[in-house]
Amino acid sequence: MSPARHDRVIDIVLDEDTMAARSAEAEHERQVAIFDLLEENSFTLAGFEGPYRLHLAIHESRLVFDVRHESGRKLRDIVLSLTPFRKVVKDYFMICESYYAAIKKLSPSQIEALDMGRRGLHNEGSEVLRERLAGKIDVDFDTSRRLFTLICALLARA
Repeated sequence: MSPARHDRVIDIVLDEDTMAARSAEAEHERQVAIFDLLEENSFTLAGFEGPYRLHLAIHESRLVFDVRHESGRKLRDIVLSLTPFRKVVKDYFMICESYYAAIKKLSPSQIEALDMGRRGLHNEGSEVLRERLAGKIDVDFDTSRRLFTLICALLARA
């Protein structure tokens, strides 16, 4: 049996009061991102040992990472401005709409081109998130991608 890892999230909650109604596709992506994140992640809050429980919310146009110890004890709130995310999220939502529409009527090569663009924007958003969290929360690229998906779920308007 391997030793328990402390640099990880063991529970994640999205603020339901923050989230708007979601499309079936967006809800599916949210569920997959949560499942994948809990299965495999690398997350370290500077100055605090985990494992962690994470609550994500949007409050007063800011992204809030409410980070708690596995016991539930509050460790720290990390509050980030949404401004650096606005353009990439807007572009990401637009290409996702095109992608979901394309699945129904375009050729596989056209769908693949849109999917490549979608992944590129998702990667860009993930890098913005890692940069904004630097010095506060250390995450690997895959964890950042999954967190970006969840941030998009909080920001989505169906």
